[in-house]
Amino acid sequence: MLRRSENEIKIVLTRPLSLNGELEVDYKAPNLIHRILSLFKSVRPGSDLTHFKLPPQFNVPKSHLQCYGETVYCNGSDMLRRCNQADNSLDRFMSVVAWSISTLRPLVFGVAPYNPILGETHHVSRATLNVLLEQISHHPPVSALHATDEEHNIELVWCHQCAPNFNGAWVETEVRGKRQLKLLSRGETYEMNSPNLLIKFLPLPGVDWTGNVTISCKENGLEAELRYGPKSFFGLRGSHRSVKGKVYETATKRTLFQLNGHWDRTVTAKDNNSGKSRVIYNAEEVFSGMKTPVVNDLKGVRSTESAAVWSELSEAIMSQNWEKAKEAKNAVEGKQREVLRERELKGTPWVPQHFSVTCTKDGGWECSPIQQWVPPAPIVLPLS
Repeated sequence: MLRRSENEIKIVLTRPLSLNGELEVDYKAPNLIHRILSLFKSVRPGSDLTHFKLPPQFNVPKSHLQCYGETVYCNGSDMLRRCNQADNSLDRFMSVVAWSISTLRPLVFGVAPYNPILGETHHVSRATLNVLLEQISHHPPVSALHATDEEHNIELVWCHQCAPNFNGAWVETEVRGKRQLKLLSRGETYEMNSPNLLIKFLPLPGVDWTGNVTISCKENGLEAELRYGPKSFFGLRGSHRSVKGKVYETATKRTLFQLNGHWDRTVTAKDNNSGKSRVIYNAEEVFSGMKTPVVNDLKGVRSTESAAVWSELSEAIMSQNWEKAKEAKNAVEGKQREVLRERELKGTPWVPQHFSVTCTKDGGWECSPIQQWVPPAPIVLPLS
């Protein structure tokens, strides 16, 4: 934790989630049964949970923006750079598929990151990869990500809108919006979506990623379909954290590879012609040796940085001071409401600082970065 002396802004950065989904921070959430019963008292079947506010006992000490960012800059093996290394377009596509799988993270049942406030940012660099996120809408919650690696000619643009819905025994959050991965030196753009997040309360509590993901590249005429599946409702059938799918030619629909495995273990690709299989993704390589970001330039940290906005709350959660945590969370949310009221009184619309935003005819969101390249960040990921 760091403090900027002139304005007393704290910077609190916590470790990323481990492969087994455990939180490597020194805090203990309340009893699981107590948390489940508390949630059932607060919501009803069919409720829209977009604006539902969790008490701090249910929070992981970091923001959703930080969690999104960690899927890009925080991993043991640099799978993103591999996407642009192969000379063969099919090999590049397979690398993109593997990288897409690597962006999934195990989550812990009963706790969740903070909902970012409007205008909140998260800016981190890993070597030559610079990652910048901004909360471009609060109601509904929409997050934008821009990442660039000028040395390796890679660009990422994401726009995510989470739409949770309570269905009695579970909550399913649809992650709307598309992700773009651009290999600039190849002239290739890969578009993909995200699986949905399923949180089950009964009969067996658990969290898993579920649904279909499509990855496509018009320039090389290839597509992939991935199916993420949890266990059955009663937990007796199905494979936990499974992923199955195929890679095929867009024009002919001819299948080139069959994909099978688990995103928290390994995923293999079986060549439809030769029948040979090879491992394209190994979770241990992705999750091993992950480091906690550190502040490299304290003066360069924005006041909107997630690690600053939520620092008091994160500090209170890690020290298990729940009264202080409640006060800190109310202070952040109260300040946001005050700023909103002032803006409404002045008739001043809020405009994102780092993205231009448009709404689609179907109610979706699209964003494009204002800057061509993301600048180096004041927070960095140690490489050794």
